[in-house]
This record gives sequence, C-alpha cells and structure tokens, in this order.
Amino acid sequence: MPHINAVTKHMQSQYSALGNTQIEDGACTLGNVFIRHGRYKQAMEFYERALAGYEKALGVDHPYTLATVNDMALVFRSQGQYVKALGLFEQALAGREKALGVDHPDTLETVNNMATVFDGQGQYEKALGLLQRALAGREKALGVDHPDTLETVNNMALVFDRQEQYEKALRLYERALAGCEKALGVDHPGTLIAVNHMATVFCSQGQYEKALGLYERALAGNEKALGVDHPDTLNTVNNMAILFDSQGQYEKALGLFERALAGCEKALGVDHPDTLMIANNMAMVFDSQGQYEKALGLYERALAGREKALGIDHPHTQDTLRDLIDLHQSTGQTEQAQSLQARLHPPKSPHN
Repeated sequence: MPHINAVTKHMQSQYSALGNTQIEDGACTLGNVFIRHGRYKQAMEFYERALAGYEKALGVDHPYTLATVNDMALVFRSQGQYVKALGLFEQALAGREKALGVDHPDTLETVNNMATVFDGQGQYEKALGLLQRALAGREKALGVDHPDTLETVNNMALVFDRQEQYEKALRLYERALAGCEKALGVDHPGTLIAVNHMATVFCSQGQYEKALGLYERALAGNEKALGVDHPDTLNTVNNMAILFDSQGQYEKALGLFERALAGCEKALGVDHPDTLMIANNMAMVFDSQGQYEKALGLYERALAGREKALGIDHPHTQDTLRDLIDLHQSTGQTEQAQSLQARLHPPKSPHN
C-alpha cells in the first residue's frame, strides 16, 4: 500500500518534534489502518510506539493508553497468539472498568474482544458468558442496531455455529446481516463477515446452493474492498473449498485450498491457526482421494502446529489427531494409530 507508506513518512517528518500526544494519536490511526489490511507486523510497530508515548505522557491507566493496549491485543489475537492477547485484554479490561465503569462502551469493547480469544481457544462457555455481558451492555448503551452491538451478535452466532447449534446461530446471523446491511451497507467488510458466516451454516446443513451464493457475494466484495490476499478474503476462499469438497468436487476444492494456503502462509505465517486449518482441510481432500502420502504430510504439519499453538486439548487439535488416526488405520498402520489413541478426547466437528 504505497499511499499508507507515504503517509507514514509524512507523519514521522511532521510530528517527530512535537511534545504532545499528536504523534501517538497518528501512530494509533496508522496502526488501525494496517490491522484492517492484515498487515499485523506494521500495526504492532505503530501501537508499540503509541503505547510508549501515552504511558510517558498520560500514565498507564489513561483511557488512551488502555485503548492502545486493547488494540495491541487485537493484533496478537489476529496472529493466533492467544495467551499474549488474553494478558493484554485482561490489562485493558481491568483498567477500563476502573477508569470508565463496567458498562462503558469501551469496557464492553474489551469484553467482546476477550470473548473472541476464548472462542479461538475452544473455551466456548467462557466466550458465551462474556458475549452475553457485552451484548446486554451494548444494547442498553448503544442500541440494538448499532454496528458494535451487531458485531457481538455475530460473534455469539459464531460460537453457536462451532458448537453445531445451527438454528441459534442462523437466527443471530440473520439479525447481524440485516442490521449491518442497514447500518453499514451491503458491501461493507463488516456486512460481508456476516454473509460469510451465514454461508457456513447453510453449508453445514447441506444447503449448498444457498451457501455458494453467499460465499460468492462475500468473496467478490472482499476482493474489491480488501484485496485478494487479505485474511478475510482468504477465509472465504477456504470456506468455498470446503463446500466443493463436501460435494465431491475435489479438483475445485484443491485449487481453492492451494490459493488460501499460499495466501495465509504469506499474510499470517506458516504456523498461524488459520494457516494450519487450511493445511488440515487440504489433507482431508487428499485423504478422500486416496493420496495418503500427501494427506499424511499435511496432517502431521497441522497436528504439530496446532498442538504448539492451541494445545493438545483444543477441539481443532483433537480433530486433526482423529483424522491422522483414521488415516493410519485405513492404511493398515495400526501401531501408529494406537500410539496416538491415548491423546484423543472429545468428538470432532466436520471441518476445522
């Protein structure tokens, strides 16, 4: 993004000698732009600069300082570094509750964000508890149709979706989508997130035509608004591949998985949870085709990465472990399968 780089240089040259917080404000603004475009390293650099300045000029408990801590946590969450994210969200939440009150919109923002970390860790009950608090508070403080309220509605739907409570999820997605279309517009990235998520429910229910239409809408919109290599765009590419895999259209699925995997490796890194999810999904296609060597390599990569990033007890790690056991059993490698059985726990979901 050459225009952002130019603005960065301009800001550094114009404000470097200022003694107030104007440079920190500008750094936060640029950090927000970079995170929206999936450029997490650059976002963190600006947030760290802003945080150091705010702490020195305003103190560690000032709302501006706490807002930056919250934003830094968002970067770690987006990178799949959930422990670091949770620590910063806890710091921001404690500070905001003390400085602003438990029902202030900024406090509720951090409550909502913290819930998404627990969701990412597979701690769905903790996530739902926080989302219920955030939703009740945001409805009261901001209104039922405010974009922030709808964000929480969408996040709650996502948790129900992961738990395979599809009817609950669908009702919430429908509310989020209708509200976002009205408040933000039909092509806004926030609206397209709801479109993408609703499609996943239809796909899980076997309503593939409905799902494909929504995925195509989300993909076209995200490519236009965010770019072809943005993580949100690649998430929709991955989801479309899952749909084609479910229909037995393996070549289409593999082509999309390859695009999503290459894009996520570049944008997020080879060990990011989203990258590992795609590697696991691609392994499932090779497994279905009887290409066991290719499947084995990807399953082993996904398992090692997920165990390191998420832990052995995370539902996604368990899914990959189960897939790998099934592969060993189907190829007659009973010893390898038995050695993995002891690490196995709860039931798996269809695609993660």
